[in-house]
Formats: sequence, C-alpha cells, structure tokens
Amino acid sequence: MEHRRLGRSGVKVSVLSFGSWVSFDDQLDDDDALACMQAAWDAGVTFFDNAESYAGGESERIMGRCFGRLGWDRRTYTVSTKLYWGLVDGPNSRFTLNRKYLLDAMDRSLERFGLDFVDLLYCHRSDPETPMEEVVWTMSDIVASGRATYWGTSEWSAAEIREAWDIADRHHLRKPVVEQPQYNLLHRRQVEEEYANLYDDIGLGLTTWSPLSSGLLTGKYRDGVPEDSRAALRGYKFVRDRVTDPDRQARTEALRPIAEGLGCTMAQLAIAWCTLNPNVSSVITGASRLSQVHENMAALDFVEALDEEVVRRIDTAVQGVYTDS
Repeated sequence: MEHRRLGRSGVKVSVLSFGSWVSFDDQLDDDDALACMQAAWDAGVTFFDNAESYAGGESERIMGRCFGRLGWDRRTYTVSTKLYWGLVDGPNSRFTLNRKYLLDAMDRSLERFGLDFVDLLYCHRSDPETPMEEVVWTMSDIVASGRATYWGTSEWSAAEIREAWDIADRHHLRKPVVEQPQYNLLHRRQVEEEYANLYDDIGLGLTTWSPLSSGLLTGKYRDGVPEDSRAALRGYKFVRDRVTDPDRQARTEALRPIAEGLGCTMAQLAIAWCTLNPNVSSVITGASRLSQVHENMAALDFVEALDEEVVRRIDTAVQGVYTDS
C-alpha cells in the first residue's frame, strides 16, 4: 500500500483509507466492523476516518471498541474525526464551530473512541456565525493541547480555507493542513478547479470521500435500488435520489465497457481513477460487507492500467455517453 504525505505536512496516510460513514451501526455491528477494519489493515490501510455525527456518536464508539479488540499499536495507525453537527440540542451545541462547542465536543469524541488523541481533526462544515479567528484559535489550541495532531476542514470553500490559513499564519497558529471534499468521477469541479491554487500556495492535502458516489459508480443501481444498499436506508432519500438520476445513471453505464475491458469491476475502476490525482493524499473507502473491502482494496491492482488512452475514454464517458466509433 502506497503512503502519501498529507499535503505539505510531515504525516503520511495510506492512499486508500477506510471510513465508517453510513455503515457503522446502520449496517455493521461491532463484529462485522472489526472484520472490515482487519481486512483493510491486512491490505495495508493505516488511516481510519470517522465523525462525531455518524450514527449519533455510535460510529466512534464502535470504531474505538474495534481498536481495543484489535490491539494495534497506536503509533502504527492514523484516525480522524470531524466536528460541527453536534449531538445535543442547544444554542451552542448544534451546527456550530464556536469555542464552547469545539472544546467540549473534542473531549466527548475522545471518550467515545477511548483514545487520548486523534491524528486528524476536521471542521465538518464551515460556520458563518462564528468568527473565523475564533475557529482558528480554538482548533490551534486543541492541537497544542495534544488532543489532535493536525487539523483541517471538510466541505469548505477555497476562500474559507484560505481565510483560515491566513489568520493562522498571521498569528503564528497551527494552520489547517487538509480538506476532506467529495471527489469522484461525477463530482470533480471543487477538487480539480476551485482548490487548484491551494495545493502549491499553502500545501493543502486532501482526504477525499465518496469515490463511488454513494455506490452509484459500482453499477449496482442499474436495475433499481437493492434493499440492502445505503440508498434504501431510512433517512437517506437524498442518496436514493442521486443514484437513480437518469443522467448520472447513463454516465455510469458508459463506464461499464471500460471496466470490462480492463478486467476490473466498475467500483475498482472508479477508486483507481481517484488515486491518479497527485493532490489526493488518501481516498476514503467504505463498505457494508467484508467482500466489498476486498474488492475496494484490489482497485490498486488496476492503477497502472489507467494509461492516457483509458483516462481519455473515462473522461469522455462521464461527460457524455461513450460509444466506440
């Protein structure tokens, strides 16, 4: 498994990582989650992603219990979490990045994990109601306290990231080093265009999520929504609407002959493609069953097959239905 530096920081993360969004608690219990984490670890994954809001905090608890049962040396793996949404109703505890919330939420997250620190701490969304200077000072203080090693953002605009970095630079505070955006064959503009200047200017690293566009790019939604898929889960209508969109379905199906020609699955094609972007430090994969972990990890076997001609065909497919001529 290749490990890449997280932007300009010194830490390295596995190019494929394993995340718990949707799956932990909703689809996987402790034993199944442990089996998936072990399979990812056996494939060389050392970076595991989570968030306070996943399954109302239960995702962190499950992952923490799995870490305990697996008994890995804490120095050998990297773990992240994200704060913003909150778990308790109140004027200072939901949808905020104010100092009161962040300091409390950090402590409670570590309690759920059963860890002394996380390696990466993200602001899960931006907060226009809290002054950016307050956010930056607080995140810097959390890193200084040892409860997190690095901090970053998730789904922030380029302008917001730049503002936070400039404030940290001006006041000699710990700077944000990483952004966690969605990135896949059907969602590219932010990573490839909006953030373009940030990679060289401030050394921004990326840990990207949804390489399979919520499962759409696996091709499994061609004949409808399987009952055991995330699109069928209660509360995930937004995913169902996305994966059943006719245009997105057509673009996905145009990828099928390319994958078949390479001898890989559509999921492997989509994941391998994400790793081609040199600004992507890690591609966060997920799974609702053990077999999916094995399939996803095998995507690395096909990276070298994605030469210029194959990439051209892929680009043609997702921009408009590809046909041989």
